[in-house]
Amino acid sequence: MKQPGHLRGRAAAANPANRFETLSVEPDPCPPDEHVAPQTVLLRDASRTIIASNDSPDVPFDATVNPYRGCEHGCIYCYARPTHEYLGFSAGLDFETRILVKHDAPRLLRSTLQSPAWRPRVIGLSGVTDPYQPAERALGITRGVLEVLAEFRNPVAVVTKNHLVTRDADLLGQLAGHEAAVVNVSLTTLDRSLQRVMEPRTSIPERRLDAMRALTDAGIPVRVLVAPVIPGLNDHEIPAILDAAARAGARAAGWVLLRLPHGVGGLFEDWLSRHFPERRDRIMARIRETRGGRLNDPAFGDRMRGSGTLAAQIGRLFDVARRRAGFANDIPPLSAGAFRRPHAGGQLGLFETEPGAAQ
Repeated sequence: MKQPGHLRGRAAAANPANRFETLSVEPDPCPPDEHVAPQTVLLRDASRTIIASNDSPDVPFDATVNPYRGCEHGCIYCYARPTHEYLGFSAGLDFETRILVKHDAPRLLRSTLQSPAWRPRVIGLSGVTDPYQPAERALGITRGVLEVLAEFRNPVAVVTKNHLVTRDADLLGQLAGHEAAVVNVSLTTLDRSLQRVMEPRTSIPERRLDAMRALTDAGIPVRVLVAPVIPGLNDHEIPAILDAAARAGARAAGWVLLRLPHGVGGLFEDWLSRHFPERRDRIMARIRETRGGRLNDPAFGDRMRGSGTLAAQIGRLFDVARRRAGFANDIPPLSAGAFRRPHAGGQLGLFETEPGAAQ
């Protein structure tokens, strides 16, 4: 795959072939200073259901809502990139620029929660792509989803890299009052120059810390996620990240080791060649060292933490830094005890019990 130079505001530099397609298109090469970065295109997603299920023991919830497919944040390491191939797109630039939008997400969610078949439980928002990516500012689909969750008092765990989450502190605060909300803010680096090329359209590190402060002030529990930890690139920042997050009000911390499934490995290695050529071989070797000689280990139990001496050292560094920063072991489990199912008019009946507490 021929690669053009760095594209402003994009992490990937090209579209590798889709592993499910027999044909691919490669644009004519051109000098980096003449290459125009592709614009983001929003496409309507016609999904007829909104809650996805998973049975992974590595994930603390089994139900997720993804208002968007693809993610304009463009994090080069994103494990979700290969999901775009199921849609006929590439895991490269397509993932960052061809965003499918689930305009009907709030309506579909309301219908699901209203059904007696729904068992109240934590919903992850999102399980794959960031619910607060740039398009959300204008579209407000994630807010619409939260409005439904707040109405039903169904617990939610948000994962984001974007300060925009603070816009919805009112709804998250309502849920937090019922012990039904937590926000996980992913903070991979405090180095703005690294963030700018690795996660080009995410909020800068300082803004993510500001989000932690604002959410904490609103009474919403915050967990900082050092995710992913990239051996040889950002692992040395773990103590500083945790210290900064603790000072910003985060109550707990977690970490995930980098994994590079399918074509993400090639995209990541090319990115290193363009931005950190002198460190590329060492970083790739360290990644393989934590993955049994590979770039990805999909086995439950190992895929989030890796294996081997180096992975164990990173885990010990995180544990020591977490204790020094004063974090609790974790945030208490979210509760579905306040769940309620409004009537069609949107109000509870005068003598209606709340299903989450009484059934």
